[in-house]
Amino acid sequence: MIHNISYRVFVHGTENEEKVLEALNTIFPYASPERELTEGYHKNKVIIFHQKFTKKKEIKNFLENLKELEPDSRNNIIDNLEKKMDDHGNLFLRFSKQDAFSNKWKIVEHGDSIHTRIKFAAYPAKKEGALKLARELFD
Repeated sequence: MIHNISYRVFVHGTENEEKVLEALNTIFPYASPERELTEGYHKNKVIIFHQKFTKKKEIKNFLENLKELEPDSRNNIIDNLEKKMDDHGNLFLRFSKQDAFSNKWKIVEHGDSIHTRIKFAAYPAKKEGALKLARELFD
């Protein structure tokens, strides 16, 4: 059903790197991110953490937790599945870093979040097949 899940999160110079890692571990308990140092628009230091999960155990754990989302976040995903999925069967979700730090999963629309991509195993790799699988996941 799922090929892989990947994430990316930005740590800005004003943020505590350890707290962002704690938030990340709420969403991805198996996280062992790669760390990339870059520079922001105003020459500020920005760290990017990213990783891809392909192991069944890691994917299953994430999906089980995703199914337990609060009704508001769950409905947000269901109502916006078409907008949150690209033509290649990738579902893009953003989780609040602040809420994750408080051990909660909350879907948000802003950029300062934990960016997540779920690649559905639909054949052919088209949006229609992936949408069907995503709907089954949330039913």
